Amino acid sequence: MDKNKNFDNWLDIHGISRREFLKYCTATAALLGLSELGFATRIADALEAASKKPPVIWLEGQDCAGCSISFTGSLNPPAASIILDKISLRYHEAIMAGSGHLCESTCHDTIQGGGYILVVEGSIPLADDRFCMVGGRPFKTIVEEAAQRAAAIIAVGACAAFGGIPAGGPTRGIGLNKALPGKTVINLSTCPVHTDHLVGTLLYMLVAGKAPALDKIGRPKAYFGQVIHDNCRRRSYFDEGLFLEDWNDPKQKDWCLLDKGCKGPDTYSDCPIRKWNDGINSCIDCGAGCQGCAEPDFYIGMAPLFTAMGERSQNILARKKAGLIPKMETT
Repeated sequence: MDKNKNFDNWLDIHGISRREFLKYCTATAALLGLSELGFATRIADALEAASKKPPVIWLEGQDCAGCSISFTGSLNPPAASIILDKISLRYHEAIMAGSGHLCESTCHDTIQGGGYILVVEGSIPLADDRFCMVGGRPFKTIVEEAAQRAAAIIAVGACAAFGGIPAGGPTRGIGLNKALPGKTVINLSTCPVHTDHLVGTLLYMLVAGKAPALDKIGRPKAYFGQVIHDNCRRRSYFDEGLFLEDWNDPKQKDWCLLDKGCKGPDTYSDCPIRKWNDGINSCIDCGAGCQGCAEPDFYIGMAPLFTAMGERSQNILARKKAGLIPKMETT
């Protein structure tokens, strides 16, 4: 009873009514793809009952900080005010207020205590440890040590999951799938990480006490269980064999982007449904074509990004001709 009163006081301080809170939990469950029966109620119970915030350590290796920007730039204030209040972010180089020995000691003490969620952004150099040093120590060593006592490990972004762009450079960056053999890693592999994918995964773990169902390469099935091509708004033009050739022809502006390098038929993610920037747009919707950033062979295996790859395009068209890519159903 006292705990409920304390939580009600917390809601009052933040200007949130209990009705608004429960409505938010229901909307959050739907938004993040947590559609299991009663999940909204369980979210509310978990957020209300949790007295100890799960500690989170966020490490950055070879990255551009794009995943941190994506996460902190969320346009959903309730998510920030409620969910982040239930997560103790002990260490994050880009957003923590402190610096130096104080922060390093906090990270060290958290690791010694164990039971934390380890979030890793950026790849690990395979060519030479000196390509990525943090505090005078190899990033690879830091990640290996942090992974030892972690309750869960999440690779945010393509670089941390499978190597991403750094894999194609002289550092020969690798993802956690290779850096931590034998460890279960949850891969959120778009570039950058989608805020919903990260918040939804953290929230699922908070409520269910376990990792969500993963596909064969460690990605949550709820977010990476379908091919982008199947939900693309340009799909009907693909079915009709209308492929954009001239960017300046207004008649072609909505045609299929396969000949402009779109990797949608080979990429698993919910981008066309979930979209980006708080549901405003996506790569294909704004005319850029899918870059395949959710897949393990991004970036090198998907390059050049905006030019048709003859062999890849021909394989897709051959599958279409053979009936292996059925026409999109219309209602």
